[in-house]
Amino acid sequence: MKTIRGKSALITGAAAGIGRGIALALAREGADLYLLDIDEAGLAAVAVEVTALGVLVHTDRCDLSQPSEITRATSAMLERGFTPDILVNNAGLAYYGPTHLMTAAQWDRLMSVNLLAPIQLTQELLPTLKSRPEAHILNVCSISGLVAGGRFAAYHTSKFGLIGYTAALRAEYGRQGLGVSALCPGPVLTNLYRNADSSRPDKPIPEPPRWLCSSIDTVAAGAIKAIRRNKRQLLIGPLAHLLSWLNWLAPGVIDFLNHFSRGKKKRSPVTTATTNSVPEESRRAA
Repeated sequence: MKTIRGKSALITGAAAGIGRGIALALAREGADLYLLDIDEAGLAAVAVEVTALGVLVHTDRCDLSQPSEITRATSAMLERGFTPDILVNNAGLAYYGPTHLMTAAQWDRLMSVNLLAPIQLTQELLPTLKSRPEAHILNVCSISGLVAGGRFAAYHTSKFGLIGYTAALRAEYGRQGLGVSALCPGPVLTNLYRNADSSRPDKPIPEPPRWLCSSIDTVAAGAIKAIRRNKRQLLIGPLAHLLSWLNWLAPGVIDFLNHFSRGKKKRSPVTTATTNSVPEESRRAA
């Protein structure tokens, strides 16, 4: 996309974190915005910031775990005459803890928001995007979609799936002029971990050290670069580059690190999770 100014963008998970950062970055480039999130107060605050940058902004509360809500939101957007040139699938949830303790409800919600919602939004908007010159789809995927670790199985699964979907879209529609990019940051200074669901809600989820994390502004700048240059895949942050390089050159090293020091740990008995043990779900997107 040679010029972003004058274009229109739909962004999910725009009330905070990476979504807010990308919204402000696109607004500075001169793009009008349509922002979706479940957090109405956060959306209103971002709308004030965006309006101050001199572009048009619409907001809509949308629970991306509900397919009917997605259809309603896209229909309302198009009925208002807002035709997106850029689709940013950013919203995401995380779960931390042993995979065998996850409930079916927790799996369903995470997969719905992280993977099925981007697929549905893209499917519903593909005819519109194909009709726009230089249209672009940016999927915020994460290094977690390329390299896996323990206790985040659902998050890894959703991001691996999103990277595969992005690659498939690019292979199919790239020849037709539709740009498609996978943005893969390493850890970022957001509330993703603090808002994540957990098998032990009474204990804080361990977060990466701040010195390993990229800033939201860095990720947002990467998003603009990916859209402008139609990058196939863009890694953000030194840890993302290191893990990707290791996974390509010496995948056995990552496998060793995942198994390191676990051999002597006593295996805890498997407990069957029930749908009655669902902790309060995260309400804000990454």
